[in-house]
Amino acid sequence: MTDTTQGQVVCRIEQGVAWIGFDRPESRNAMTWSMYDSLDRLRQEVDDNPEVVAVVFHGCGGKAFVAGTDIAQFADFEGGEAGVAYERRIDSVIAGLENMSKPTLALLEGFCVGGGAAIALACDFRYCTPSLKFGVPIAQTLGNCLSVTNVSRLMDLLGVARTKEVLMAARLIEAPEAAAVGLVGEVFAADSIHQEVARKAQAFARRAPLTVQATKATINRVLAHRRASADASDDWIRACYGSRDFKTAVGHFASKTPFDWTGQ
Repeated sequence: MTDTTQGQVVCRIEQGVAWIGFDRPESRNAMTWSMYDSLDRLRQEVDDNPEVVAVVFHGCGGKAFVAGTDIAQFADFEGGEAGVAYERRIDSVIAGLENMSKPTLALLEGFCVGGGAAIALACDFRYCTPSLKFGVPIAQTLGNCLSVTNVSRLMDLLGVARTKEVLMAARLIEAPEAAAVGLVGEVFAADSIHQEVARKAQAFARRAPLTVQATKATINRVLAHRRASADASDDWIRACYGSRDFKTAVGHFASKTPFDWTGQ
């Protein structure tokens, strides 16, 4: 029997488009370990499917794309090495998405934060509704930090100044700004976004497959060349995840009670 509290990642294929959905709407589609595992498996399956011309990632329920990793997953973390292992695990999943040979589109409704932001940034194209709230507000929630690779993805799209605002000031970017800075390609009404994104995805059936694949692969090679090595931020990951602040924040976040940061 499936444990529905763990959520699921679902997939359907329509007119050559694979729709991969994050299905845990009661928790704003917050990701559990089993959901990350399913995502990794499904992206490989659809990328290997010759009938699929493009892939759309979306949240279920209309209120969120993905509201990060479920905080309960961090309750049993002991020390900084657990944080390093977690960030490596997420890096592996996100790298798999980024390096898919098929064009990938993210359909963003409502909250797209934390791990959700990382998933969206790994996609080739992003489209949203006016309800978008995009960011990584860990400076006011858990006190952890991102891997250097995920920081690089933010910098690639937002630039240095906005990346600092998103990570250090915990600012959420809304739809008009997201469109203005190129984070999303277009903003669509909630009642039409699925049809509009389907149309854009299906259009890849009329594009030269080798040109699309070659362009994506070449751009990814340039990005990889610019980025620091995967372990370049391990010292800070250990420090943040191993801190008293992080352990306290996880408990207080779950109980929705306030606390004061100590920097330790």
